[in-house]
Amino acid sequence: MKRFFGTFILLLIVATGFCKDPKYIFYFIGDGMGPSHVLGTELYLGELEGTIGRPHRLCFTQFPQTAFVTTFSASNGVTDSAASGTALSTGHKTKNGRIGVDAEGENVYSVALAAKEAGYAVGVATTVPINHATPAAFYAHNNDRNNYHEIAQWMLTADYDFYAGGDAKCSDRQRNELYGKAMKQGYTIARGYADYCLKADDAEKMMLYQAYVATEIPYTIDRNDEDLTLAEITEAGIDFLYNKEKEGFFFMVEGGKIDYASHNDDAATMIQEVLDFDAAIQVAYQFYRKHKDETLIIVTADHETGGFVLGYNHHYTLNLKALSSQQVSLDKLKEILIAQGKTTWGNIADIVKENIGVELRDKHASDEAVEVTGNLASKIAHEAIYDLNRKAAISWASGNHSGTFVPLFAVGEDADEFHGVIDNTDIPKIIKKVGKYGKKSKKRK
Repeated sequence: MKRFFGTFILLLIVATGFCKDPKYIFYFIGDGMGPSHVLGTELYLGELEGTIGRPHRLCFTQFPQTAFVTTFSASNGVTDSAASGTALSTGHKTKNGRIGVDAEGENVYSVALAAKEAGYAVGVATTVPINHATPAAFYAHNNDRNNYHEIAQWMLTADYDFYAGGDAKCSDRQRNELYGKAMKQGYTIARGYADYCLKADDAEKMMLYQAYVATEIPYTIDRNDEDLTLAEITEAGIDFLYNKEKEGFFFMVEGGKIDYASHNDDAATMIQEVLDFDAAIQVAYQFYRKHKDETLIIVTADHETGGFVLGYNHHYTLNLKALSSQQVSLDKLKEILIAQGKTTWGNIADIVKENIGVELRDKHASDEAVEVTGNLASKIAHEAIYDLNRKAAISWASGNHSGTFVPLFAVGEDADEFHGVIDNTDIPKIIKKVGKYGKKSKKRK
């Protein structure tokens, strides 16, 4: 009996030794990404190979733990990104339009700050402005998400180790002042991934933006070689945070332009944004494979955008491969059309056919001249995308957010804490619990 008891204690000690808290936590947020966005992307990949189904699953849909997440705000069943970002970052519901404050307007604090106070390196990254609603919810406090200049100042107050994405949305003068203060506070500003690689070793803290000033990373479908990708941002963030020699790191990464494309009802562009998001998650997953007992990856969304529907007619068909004919985003098509100035309808028809793969709906004499204004370009672009959506047999309920469930996927240490139907406020609470954040938190003003 004594031998059995001694062996049992030894096994218990060994088993306990393997039950580690996650040292490295990734929090991926696909802005606007609902269940149909995810499934539609996988079905699209299958159709490109002539297959019905999911022969090429996204990295994150293969994670072992899944959940459904409710997204309602304190003021409505349909949330905006400010309220949902606050819920995802702080565990508190708030009214639409508010950042980092509760429904009464009192400051509430994010899991990112809790991680910093517990001695972890912290990174916040996105493909939209770094002071946009979702990333801002991890460091700022404001009753109005549109107070971009005020919100940007909170980046320096939070003093995180790594920021990346689109440049701060504000005036040029305000941005220059912000970056000047950041450099005095010890931040290195890198312009593009190559510049990051040159500067990272000597940097105390890092801000990584496009090679040129731009408040957004271009859509995946529109990018050129000098543009950052979300995968590059994620790789840079891991490299920088891992080498800080702290307790570990917390890294929030937002695929922000899934939402933008969905507001435009632009399915082909949205699918490319989901694939870009997944490519970033693959980078994190490679890190996880090297640090399995110490890493947790969570993938979710702040809300669904567009009411994206796989199907629209009575024939029960999909033709998603038709979306592959689209070569540019709706927004880029508008830019191309406006750049024509005064041109002919024949030239406009050629541009639409070349870039979207559909025939111009309105019939005009090909040699008839027309001045392409912003309104006309917008009308043509939206009609072209609409027609391609119909060709692909998909539809959108609106150009705005919906109140439906969003998915959650998790892998790694303590991933089994995420299951069933949960609320968005539950996610940061679980992260704080499993990461043991908050034990060393200081008194906040």
